[in-house]
Amino acid sequence: MVPDETRRFRRRPHFRQEEIDRECETLVAGFLMRHRGKVEYPISTDDLTVLIEQHVDVLDVYADLTPDGHDVEGVTRFKSGAIPDIEISKPLSTDTRRENRYRTTLAHELGHVRLHDGLFQAAFTPGDMFEHAREHRLVCKRDTMLDAPKGDWLEWQACYASGSYLMPVGAIRGLLAPILAAQDALAPYQVGEGVSDAMIEALRARFQVSRDAARVRLLKLNYISSTPRVPTLFG
Repeated sequence: MVPDETRRFRRRPHFRQEEIDRECETLVAGFLMRHRGKVEYPISTDDLTVLIEQHVDVLDVYADLTPDGHDVEGVTRFKSGAIPDIEISKPLSTDTRRENRYRTTLAHELGHVRLHDGLFQAAFTPGDMFEHAREHRLVCKRDTMLDAPKGDWLEWQACYASGSYLMPVGAIRGLLAPILAAQDALAPYQVGEGVSDAMIEALRARFQVSRDAARVRLLKLNYISSTPRVPTLFG
């Protein structure tokens, strides 16, 4: 626990990326083994909803979230003394053309549930931030569903978890091994290079995610970089 510079809480959890990756991959792999008898990706949208239903009180994928704003696509409702609810915008869940974004939003809200419910439960206790509240709605907008600045740690952690649930790091390593073995240079590779595009396409195809989601995941795992490579004596 570290001081919360956003002042939402007195102290907040700090997770290393590898901790989130381990938690997310363990959860998804364990679920798939129990539910399907094997661990195989992509996790289907139906299986993803079943997984989420095991960790929430109510999953409402036909919610009217327009009162929160037309750019709101997901809400996690933390409830004192109870497990959370998740609400997903109806226009998102019912538009087959937006299934990849729907999957990302589901996984994003699951990240809030798994990483942040304990924090909110503590805040509902006497003498803490929300002691007189019975619930708190965490509203998630379209523009910060895939990525968020690290200063907005609640959203950043949920964004990272979303990528980890849909594209587990162990499965990524196995998928990219043949591509990386054929390269003369080590990662990270510059965004826009052929190898970067090949890795993005490999993740998109294997995990049923958008190219943007695949790109963000590879950036965070340092397989690719948007910063120009600095020349060295060794190339």
